[in-house]
Amino acid sequence: MRHQFLVTFLILVSAALALHGRQFPVSTTGESCVQPLGTTELNNDQPHSCSFSSKIEQWRLDEGPSENATGNLIFDTVHSLLQHWPNTRYRNGHNIVPGVIQTGTLLYHGSSRNTIPSGPDWIATDPEHSIVFARGYGTGWHLTLAATRPLKVLYFDGSSAAKVSEGTMDTQDIIAWGEVQPERFNDERTRIKDLCRWGKEIGIDGFARMEMDFEVMLCDFTAGVEVISFLHVRVLSKHGNLDSSDTDVFMHSGSWHNRYPGGSLPPLDPDVLSRSFEVMHSGSWHNRYPGESRIVLDLAGLVSLYDVALAPSLVPVREGLERLDHRVLGISSEDISRVKKKLIQVIGRSDPGSGVDWKTLTNVIVDRYADRLELTQYLLNFTSSDSQELLQQATLVQTQLRVMLTPYLLDDIIVPSADTLDLHPSQWASPIFRLCATTHTIMMINRIPLMTSSERLLLKAIEDTTREICRVTTNMWAVGVMSGLDILYPIELDEEPNFAQIMNDWRQDIQKLMSWLDWSIWIKCRPACSPEMGSK
Repeated sequence: MRHQFLVTFLILVSAALALHGRQFPVSTTGESCVQPLGTTELNNDQPHSCSFSSKIEQWRLDEGPSENATGNLIFDTVHSLLQHWPNTRYRNGHNIVPGVIQTGTLLYHGSSRNTIPSGPDWIATDPEHSIVFARGYGTGWHLTLAATRPLKVLYFDGSSAAKVSEGTMDTQDIIAWGEVQPERFNDERTRIKDLCRWGKEIGIDGFARMEMDFEVMLCDFTAGVEVISFLHVRVLSKHGNLDSSDTDVFMHSGSWHNRYPGGSLPPLDPDVLSRSFEVMHSGSWHNRYPGESRIVLDLAGLVSLYDVALAPSLVPVREGLERLDHRVLGISSEDISRVKKKLIQVIGRSDPGSGVDWKTLTNVIVDRYADRLELTQYLLNFTSSDSQELLQQATLVQTQLRVMLTPYLLDDIIVPSADTLDLHPSQWASPIFRLCATTHTIMMINRIPLMTSSERLLLKAIEDTTREICRVTTNMWAVGVMSGLDILYPIELDEEPNFAQIMNDWRQDIQKLMSWLDWSIWIKCRPACSPEMGSK
């Protein structure tokens, strides 16, 4: 319904603009200085000046990213940090990020015992998660804590609390044990002790992870937190359910594989199913941006295993694999040492960085393009043998492309005439491409000396992402202009273009772009599920 409304709106807008259409003769003389892509490779100590070159070779519309480029992966994983759905979809995390849990934040722990943990243990950010572990013979214990100071945490992205051997634990393994040990995916007690032992030296209070909801491996229940309540709560009777008097250890250790041959649990009471659903329900509150907001990340200290300079050994490991199969297994010992050294540096640094709000910037870019690219793809999902219908649909697509590029459509662009249609779009549309690609990062040039190495990595990832979005959309738009589809830049044609071929080429272009971006915001139920859907 929403797409149908937008299509109708585009038709009306196109008709209105047609009444005022005119050609804009153009040059790019006198344009303001624009920061080129690739400045993030400069050393922080080097002086910077705005000496942008507008050579066509730098802004070719037929040159896409290299096959092993990771800018799009860094961009997407950073935009997805602490969001439940993207980290469920791609469960093998590649980022380790320092952060804090702010003073006053409530945290929860459930147990079958009436004692507060004396060593490292797990706490949840939502009580629906922790209450699952408050199980005994009809009663359990539920502890509520409050942070008395900012708690320093390290966040492992992905489904980093999912107990499987296929890669969810890789980034924790290299910190705790200096290598990936897939066979120890259930060794949670040793994992939490070894992580806390490593983190104690650099002042880390805990480690944030995600499974059905978000949790923290808290290293010391006497440091930085105070007890708000420790309640003896009525819970599900154990009869016919798990027969462990130490359910919290039982669940985190994965020892059900030993107690129940084949790894299958006994039948669960409906109340257990309801509580399990509520854990997933509370996790779904954090599905999309801004995600779990009680953990505040310091992106100026981001450590990404998609950083090819930090972990070059993973480049050949990933080659030819689908993104779902990316993991850290195969990383070299030299790269592990480099990662751990960088973590210690970013955690202990006093430099606050440039002050750029990277979280907001990545979301601004996703907000700006996600719906519009999706609508363009929808408009291109069209087939007809009628030339007029194809023309009308191609015009709608052209309108949408122009909408995306509107802020960059210079008044003095010189559009090819009928006798120069063999000109490649790069020879006249590159100023539009360049403006589109650099607008969000142009002001960064003056802040590069203030940026941490993590921020320079983020800047490069944003540049790479916006460059490819703008390259593809500008090229598609320019093809439409040269095919006589754009009412703002009309040209006279000697013969009618092959609109079926144009639509087919556009369809491939938009599909390739969206596959490269791979934003989880596009993966959803169509239409969205109703509250009753689960009962049908």
